[in-house]
Amino acid sequence: MPLNRRDFINRSAATGAGVALAGAAGAVAAPTAQADPGTGAGKAQGRPPKTFSLRVLGTTDLHGHALNWDYFTNAEYDDAAHNDVGLAKIATLVEQARAEKGHDRTLLIDAGDIIQGTQLSYYYARVEPITGARSGPRHPMALAMNQMRYDAAALGNHEFNYGIPLLRAFQEQCDFPLLAANAVDATTLKPAFPPYLVKEIKVQGAAPLKVGILGLTNPGIAIWDKANVQGKMAFPGLVEQARTYVPKLRAMGCDVVVLTDHSGLDGGTSYGDAVPYPENASSLVAAQVPGIDAILVGHTHREVASRTVVNEETGKSVVLSEPLCWGERLSVFDIDVEFDRGRWQVVSVTAEVRNANTVAEDPAVAKLVKDEHDKVVAYVNQIIGTCKEAMSAAQSTYKDTPIIDFINLVQADTVKKALAGTAYASLPVLSEASPFSRSASIPAGNVSLRDVAGLYIYENTLDAKILTGAQVKDYLEWSAAYFVQTAPDAPVDVSKITNANNTPDYSYDVLSGVSYDIDIAQPAGSRIVGLTFQGAPIDPAAQFVLAVNNYRSSGGSNYPHVATAQSVWSNSDEIRNTIIAWVQANGTIDPATFGGDQWRLTRAGVPLFG
Repeated sequence: MPLNRRDFINRSAATGAGVALAGAAGAVAAPTAQADPGTGAGKAQGRPPKTFSLRVLGTTDLHGHALNWDYFTNAEYDDAAHNDVGLAKIATLVEQARAEKGHDRTLLIDAGDIIQGTQLSYYYARVEPITGARSGPRHPMALAMNQMRYDAAALGNHEFNYGIPLLRAFQEQCDFPLLAANAVDATTLKPAFPPYLVKEIKVQGAAPLKVGILGLTNPGIAIWDKANVQGKMAFPGLVEQARTYVPKLRAMGCDVVVLTDHSGLDGGTSYGDAVPYPENASSLVAAQVPGIDAILVGHTHREVASRTVVNEETGKSVVLSEPLCWGERLSVFDIDVEFDRGRWQVVSVTAEVRNANTVAEDPAVAKLVKDEHDKVVAYVNQIIGTCKEAMSAAQSTYKDTPIIDFINLVQADTVKKALAGTAYASLPVLSEASPFSRSASIPAGNVSLRDVAGLYIYENTLDAKILTGAQVKDYLEWSAAYFVQTAPDAPVDVSKITNANNTPDYSYDVLSGVSYDIDIAQPAGSRIVGLTFQGAPIDPAAQFVLAVNNYRSSGGSNYPHVATAQSVWSNSDEIRNTIIAWVQANGTIDPATFGGDQWRLTRAGVPLFG
């Protein structure tokens, strides 16, 4: 059987060859690059060096956005900044950038988190899952990225949300390699995916330019997707693996080395010391690993047009760029080289980002995924129940709201039913939920599947763990650090009292089953006041079952106790599906039957709101 191009890419790179000449591995077939006529081979001959300019385009954190569409609002995407999203928009920017520089001297890469995040990507993972390259449905993200002629993409942590088999099926459908030098087989420690790709760019009248692309993913996968990867894959640190592979790429003759990192810039870590490698290590990689020219950064959903980091060993500058997320921006690296002393040398690197809201969607990409899009629109708009009054998450970050109480109600009910008849059936069940989306809402009247799905935008599953009363208080104190310390007489601006120390909304938890105040006049760690269970002060020694999502249960956001707590039950189905099934089974959501003021913000004992 002849070996097709996709198999060649993945097999050769996985075995360490990692090399694909122009025309293979999704390389752009293009006219020969132009050089000034009459220029010599280099300074060694006493003649002006031959120069060449390479362009590397980059996206990251696409999260299932193929089109400029919001499946939760059933309308074109829009936000306060009027950003546009999606690969169809990015495709137009890519073609413009290629035309400016020349298709033959432009590469296109991605920094991960491709197949999770919208109902479009969810549908082709869970409702009508892809099975591989030769049968079953085609993943719309693979369709669009193949059309756009991506050269390579790094794996993101969310690539593992649906399990390794689904990821392998997506890999088969891509005409470009998925790179991850630090995703290794748990037993052999050999690469589980291609670590790198080498591209040769032809230059008229000179030696070809050899470009090494190294992909690095996030060590936090070992925590966040423990259920999917434990015993199967391991995830060493980015710096450690880059120290192995960057010299290898240079030894293979690479003139330019570009990294695509699913890891943020500045060294922060959300999982504490649960994993011995930092979560956001791209700047560390640039500073500590010699031989890197540029890094496409992902994971943190930030817009950083250009950041320069000086390598501590060589003193050379490394240019990094992060193009926000969802296809809202495109990073553009321009790398100028000259031929000197028998090889190409990098003389300058610049980076910028371009905004997707300045262009129209590429009609070819939009048409290519239209059938898949239309199928998902019909799926998410089906009516699954009713609600007696409207609920909104707009105030959920600073007030007890029925919409978060509803998530906790479903989770607690699910765990109680699961534990019925077991040794843990008599333990009280608490539940945690976060305000994942401030725009989430449930209308009065008919409720669609997309309304409910919008409450839970992540692919988390549900666990049940045992905590003591003292541990519950510690858990709440950790959560309450989300608020900015505010003096009793200071003015209150609700837009400024949350997200202390850049804590994201998804790291703030509300607990049901207990009542408590959060006194934001106090320093973090001393804010939980009046913690009660069934009207009485909580017993520090009492045992409780906490219904908790798998991200938090595995150590996400570094909450105390929960990662090491005894597990008494877990579920493989997404919490989103559990909520949808609850609505379908019960028919009606009635906020009057659940919730109430379980928690409130205070300052020096005085409630902030009513």
